[in-house]
Amino acid sequence: MRNVKVGRHERRLAGNAGAELSHCKETEMRRVLSRLLGGLCCFAAVVATSPANAQVAKIEVYPLESMTLTDEDFLAGKKDGKPVTLAGELRIPRPGAARLPGVVLIHGSGGVSGYIGDWAHFLNALGVATFTLDSFTGRGITSTIDDQDRLGRLAMIVDAYRALDLLVKHPRIDPSKVAVMGFSRGAGVALYASLRRFQRTYATVGNEFAGYLVLYADCGTSYRGVDDVADKPIRLFHGTADDYIPVAPCRPFVERLRAKGKDISLTEYANAGHVFDGAAFSKPVRLATAQNWSRCKREEAADGKVVNAETGQPFTFKDSCVVQGATIAYDPEAHKAVQQGSSGRGGIRETRWRRRQAGEGGGGERQRRPRRLYLLPERTRVHVIPQF
Repeated sequence: MRNVKVGRHERRLAGNAGAELSHCKETEMRRVLSRLLGGLCCFAAVVATSPANAQVAKIEVYPLESMTLTDEDFLAGKKDGKPVTLAGELRIPRPGAARLPGVVLIHGSGGVSGYIGDWAHFLNALGVATFTLDSFTGRGITSTIDDQDRLGRLAMIVDAYRALDLLVKHPRIDPSKVAVMGFSRGAGVALYASLRRFQRTYATVGNEFAGYLVLYADCGTSYRGVDDVADKPIRLFHGTADDYIPVAPCRPFVERLRAKGKDISLTEYANAGHVFDGAAFSKPVRLATAQNWSRCKREEAADGKVVNAETGQPFTFKDSCVVQGATIAYDPEAHKAVQQGSSGRGGIRETRWRRRQAGEGGGGERQRRPRRLYLLPERTRVHVIPQF
C-alpha cells in the first residue's frame, strides 16, 4: 500500500471519473492536443482507451527528401549533407475535405516500433492525422541501440522539419495545427526542434510546429542557444525509474525555461521506466549491449563540437562515462495516465490551484499558486513543477 494525501478536490475528481464532459480532467498531453482539436476537453467522450476504436479513412505513403549530417556539421549550420530519401506514412482519420490537425511521430533508437503505431491509432481516433516518419530505413539502418554513431542524434531534426513541410502543403491538413511527438531518441528530436537557432538554419521560413510532445527525452546536452525556444507548448513526459535516459537533467532545464516565461512543463510518473507506453514490453526487456550515456554530461563548445563536460574533450561513445545496459518496460498505469489523465501507482493527480499560507507560521495573506501533486510512494522526493 502507498500512503497518498488526496485533497477534497482530488476526491471529487475521482468520484466523478465517469461523469459528464464538464467534469473531465486534462493532462498536459490533452491540453496540447485540445488546442489542435479546437478546444475539445474530454477525449474519453470521443475515444475509448483501446486503439481498436481508431478509424482511418485513408493511408498514404510518401517519399521524403532529407539529408544526413554529423552532429558537428549540424551545429555548424552546414547544408551540404548527404542527400537521402526517407519515407513516412500519413493516416487520415476522416473522409471528406475538411482540414485536420496532424502530429508527426518520431521514433527512437529501435526504429518504428509497435508503440508508435499504437499512438497513431490513439490520435487517429481523436480525429488527428498522423505522419509516422521512418528516419532509418532509407539510411540503411535498423537500429542504433548498440551503436549510436550510426546516425548523429541531431540529424533527425532536419527530417522532422521536412515532414512538417510535406504536411503543411497537404490539402487535408491544417497547416497551423501540426505538432511533433517524439520518443527516446526521437524525443530529443522533438525537444530540440523547438530551438530557434535550429529553426532559423534548417526549418522552412513560415513553417512551425504548433506543439512539441516529448516522451522520455535526453536533456543532458547543453547546446548553445538551448534556452531560446519557440513560443509554443512544449510538454515533457518521463518515468522516474528510467535507467536508460534518466529524468534528472530535464528538471533544471524545464525550470530554467519556465523562469523565462516559456510554455513548457514536465510530467513525471512514479516508478515508470523507459518506453513506459510500449505495451509489447509488459515483461521488462534488458538491453544488455545498449550504449548508455546517462552518466555523461555534455555541452557544446564554442567551436561547435559537443564535448564531455568533465574532460573538456570531444564526446564519443567510447568515453568512460558510457556504459552498456538499459531496461525498457511497459507501465500500464503511466501509459493510461499520459493519455487519459487517470491516477494510480504510476500516474498523477492534477490540481489547478492550491491555497497556501504566505509568511512564517501559516500567517499572512492566502495566495493561489499553481502546482501538480504527484502520487509517489512514502519517502520518495516529490519534485513539484508549477503549472499555469
